[in-house]
Amino acid sequence: MTDSAHREMWEKLDLDLEAHNALLEVLGKFYGDIYMSQQNRLQGAEYLDFVLSEIHGLRIKELREAQAEGRKVVGTFCVFVPEEITLAADAVHVGLCAGAEAGTELAEQLVPRNTCALIKSFIGFKMAKLCPYTESCDMIVGETTCDGKKKAYEAFNEIAPTYIMEVPQTKTGAARALWKSEVLRYLAEIEKLTGRTITPEKLKQGIRTVNAKRQALQRLTALRAANPAPISGRDALLVNQISFYDDPARFTAKINELCDELEKRIEAKDGIAPAKTPRLLLSGCPMAVPNWKLPYVVESAGAVIVGEESCIGTRNTRDLVDESGETMDEMIDALVDRYLRIDCACFTPNSERLDNVAELAKATHADGVIHYSLLFCQPYSHEALKVDKTLAAEGIPMLSIETDYSMEDVEQLKTRVEAFVETLA
Repeated sequence: MTDSAHREMWEKLDLDLEAHNALLEVLGKFYGDIYMSQQNRLQGAEYLDFVLSEIHGLRIKELREAQAEGRKVVGTFCVFVPEEITLAADAVHVGLCAGAEAGTELAEQLVPRNTCALIKSFIGFKMAKLCPYTESCDMIVGETTCDGKKKAYEAFNEIAPTYIMEVPQTKTGAARALWKSEVLRYLAEIEKLTGRTITPEKLKQGIRTVNAKRQALQRLTALRAANPAPISGRDALLVNQISFYDDPARFTAKINELCDELEKRIEAKDGIAPAKTPRLLLSGCPMAVPNWKLPYVVESAGAVIVGEESCIGTRNTRDLVDESGETMDEMIDALVDRYLRIDCACFTPNSERLDNVAELAKATHADGVIHYSLLFCQPYSHEALKVDKTLAAEGIPMLSIETDYSMEDVEQLKTRVEAFVETLA
């Protein structure tokens, strides 16, 4: 797309063009410093670079073209919203911006100052008219995964009407029944939005499409267990982030191509870092675009990140939907069961997450774990204590970090991470 075509599209979306241009300029420099400065990157990383360079350009154009064809765009903030159902109604499913400080002062008119950065970010992007994804949505879906989000959506609904899915906080039989009713309610709402009836054939195809995407990401996770590590944690995180934005079929094909390249690199024992480089697993809160601060600090401190236990990581990709069902009831049950296996910190008790963190650390041959919590994120801050205890019992060192989206604490983080990495060498 030309600059003039971009500008015309953004004008029609009523973005604040001056502020948006400033954001893209900063994002471009940030991306260059963190990603383009890497040595020995994969050839497949060109796809990642292109998607990020056009994340507010060609991809938005595709969304607008889909709408012109009569399709709907559904924006979500959480991995609990079933993408399979969205696709079954021939709608487009996209993640929304929530990874940078933007419109913070505006957001603090609606939510308290001591609200986590992720929440303030998605509100700030909307109020500052900076996110073309939010402005392109025909429907925005929120979910009750924490008290901060629940209350924030009340305020956000005043500026962007938001459909809310109620996520249970336990995994009892009653909780499953509640979640099934919410999945069915979402299906009915999507049918109403799109004017299309979701048939068993359409739902089965939606399940297959999303499963294929998860399988490509599972393949990537498995390949990262190699030593030396064949891909940087920064690039692997970017892959997971892009999975929320790009067309699922195109994304799946491109990531399988990247994995083919990784297999050749592993066979040649060619790594992104030497074989003796300390290997770290990141665990905890999700990192949405462009939240790359901590991975950059970690890998600049002489370590390599070999896995992410987060919603933008294995929590979103570890489990597939059972494809054996043929009827609507069977497929809905399969969806309900798969999504309830997500080990979000909102659940109590949440012992399966403790087991999953330890198992992933072992599977990726991590020398240590960095548990990452956003400031004011109570669920993950609480669970950091339990994760630390579980990992200690397995002899796996852990460093707990709380931070936000600002760059003010980078030097402090660097000092702490470097000291942790030195203990692993």
